[in-house]
Amino acid sequence: MAITFYAGNIQALAPIAQEIITRTLPHKKFAFFGEMGVGKTTLIKALSLHLGVQDVVSSPTFSIVNEYVTQENGKIFHFDFYRIENEAEAYDIGYEEYFFSSDYCFIEWSEKIPNLLEKNMIQIHMRMKGNERIIEVKI
Repeated sequence: MAITFYAGNIQALAPIAQEIITRTLPHKKFAFFGEMGVGKTTLIKALSLHLGVQDVVSSPTFSIVNEYVTQENGKIFHFDFYRIENEAEAYDIGYEEYFFSSDYCFIEWSEKIPNLLEKNMIQIHMRMKGNERIIEVKI
């Protein structure tokens, strides 16, 4: 099943994030796809805020993974695999510990690790059409 959302501006992402979380429960693993600058990190910020993160949510481009804590002491792991050269680097950071946990995982640049993605992960494909973001959620 796929659901498509349209965001004409950044403010539209907050209600879309809430809808994504509501419609994808109980899933907690999300693989993001899209060109640079399409808004993947911005949507992940909105999703994290909806889930109760009080930390500053930023792209983990250099650290590869950021950990955020929610108001209820839950954890969210935010990955950015843009800089990795191969899947072996994901093994080096111990991706299994994160992906197989019961915590939320938001994975940017998922196309860099195709063999490590589970079939039951929610896929979020983002693209721009003019000034509008098109967000397709595959459940």
